[in-house]
Amino acid sequence: MFALASASTLPIPTTAQAPAQPTEPAQESRGATISVLPEANADAQIAARIRGIFQEVDGLEAVDSGVAAGVVTLAGSVPSGEFAERAVAIASRVAGVVTVQDRIRRDLDLDTNLAPAIVQFRDDIRSWLRALPLIGVALAIGIAIAVLGYLVAARENWWRWIAPNAFMAELVATSVRFIFVILGLIATLEVLGATALLGAVLGGAGVIGIALGFAVRDTVDNYVSSLMLSLRQPFRANDHVVIDTNEGRVVRLTSRATILMTLDGNHLRVPNSTVFKAVILNYTRNPERRFEFDLGVDANDDPVAGMQVGLAALEALDFVLDTPSANAIIWEVGDSNIVLRFFGWVNQERTDFLKGRSLAIQAAKSALEGAGFALPEPIYRLRFDESVPASLAAVTQAAAKPARNRDSKPEPKTQDIAPDAHVEQLVNEERAESVTEDLLDSRRPIE
Repeated sequence: MFALASASTLPIPTTAQAPAQPTEPAQESRGATISVLPEANADAQIAARIRGIFQEVDGLEAVDSGVAAGVVTLAGSVPSGEFAERAVAIASRVAGVVTVQDRIRRDLDLDTNLAPAIVQFRDDIRSWLRALPLIGVALAIGIAIAVLGYLVAARENWWRWIAPNAFMAELVATSVRFIFVILGLIATLEVLGATALLGAVLGGAGVIGIALGFAVRDTVDNYVSSLMLSLRQPFRANDHVVIDTNEGRVVRLTSRATILMTLDGNHLRVPNSTVFKAVILNYTRNPERRFEFDLGVDANDDPVAGMQVGLAALEALDFVLDTPSANAIIWEVGDSNIVLRFFGWVNQERTDFLKGRSLAIQAAKSALEGAGFALPEPIYRLRFDESVPASLAAVTQAAAKPARNRDSKPEPKTQDIAPDAHVEQLVNEERAESVTEDLLDSRRPIE
C-alpha cells in the first residue's frame, strides 16, 4: 500500500532548524519534480519527526519509520487497517517525504484487539449514564406535548362544531393527535441535539408510507369514499334504493360500508368504494312512480279503440293518479297481434307499486275482453302423419274441445293496495336498537 505526499497540504515543520528551502513532496501521479540534492540530515529529521508524532497518537505507538532518500518505510503492528491508513496519511504530510511504503501488519493478538473494545464499551456506558437526565427531560417534554394533543383531540364537541359530520370530526381529531405526536418527537430530538436523526426517520417513514399506500390502496380508496359519501349524503335512512344490482332499504352508512336490508329481509353490506362509484337509483325521493305493461290485441282489431278502452279502465281506478295522466301507445306490430303499451302513475306513499300495477293490468285486460277485443295467443301449426297413434289422436281431440265457460267469473273482492311496510319497520327497529356509528345526517341536504 503506497501513499504519495500532497503538494497542496501545508508542510509539518521538523524539530531541527533546517535552512529555509522550498521542499515540496513529490507526487508520482502528478509527475512532480524531486530535489536532486537532498538537505543534509534530512532523512534523520524526517524519521524523528514521524516517530514523535506516532508516539502521541493512540494505536500508532508500535509503528516504526525508516527514511532513506526521502522514502519513508513504515513497519510495525496496529490493531486494525484503519490505523495503518492513518499512519500512511500522517507520514505523507511531513515535509521532505517523497513517498511512503506501507509494511505495517495488523496485530491479531487477543488482548490487543479486545482491550480497546472493552474500553470503548465502558466509555459508551458512562456516556449513556451521564446523558440519562437529559434523555429523561427530553422524553418528558415529548410525552407532555403528545398528551396535550390527546387531550385537545378528546374535545369531541369542538370538532363536531367545526366538522360537518361525525366522520369528519373523528378525522380532524385523529389529525390533531398525529400532529402533536410529531411535534413531541421533534422537541425530544431538539433537546437531545439529534435533529439530523429526525430527517432520516421522516425519510424512511415516507418511503414506507409509499410502499404501504400501494399495498393498501383498496382500503384507502374505501376510506376516502366513505369521507365523500358522508359529505354528499346521497340517500337517507330507510330509502328504497338500487346500487348497481343491489336493491333494498338503507339501514345505515358506516365508515367502511353501506348496510342495506333487501326486500327479502336480509342484510347486505356494500363497500363504500363501490357505492361512491355506482349508479344509485332512489325510489323514495319522489313518491310518484310510473308503471307500464303490454297487452296484445288481434291484428284485425282497431288498436286506437283498444287504447281508449284500456285507458278508460285505468282512469277508473282510484289509485291511478289523474296528474300525471295515464296514456298508451302502439308499441309494436307482431306476427299475429298488435302490442299496446299502457302507462300510469301511482303515489307510493298510499299505493304499493307492484299491487297497483297488478290491478291495473287486470282492469285493462278485462275491459278489452269485455269490449270484444281478442287477446290472441301464439299460433303454432302442427302436421301429423296419417299413421298417427290412437293415443295421440285422442289427445288432439281432447285439446280441440271447447274451453270452459269464461263468462262465469267470481265476484271481485276488495283489493289491498296499501304499501308493504314490513321491511321499513324492520329497518326502523334495527336503527333504534343499534349503537353502531351512522354517517347519515338528516340535517344535511342530499346531493
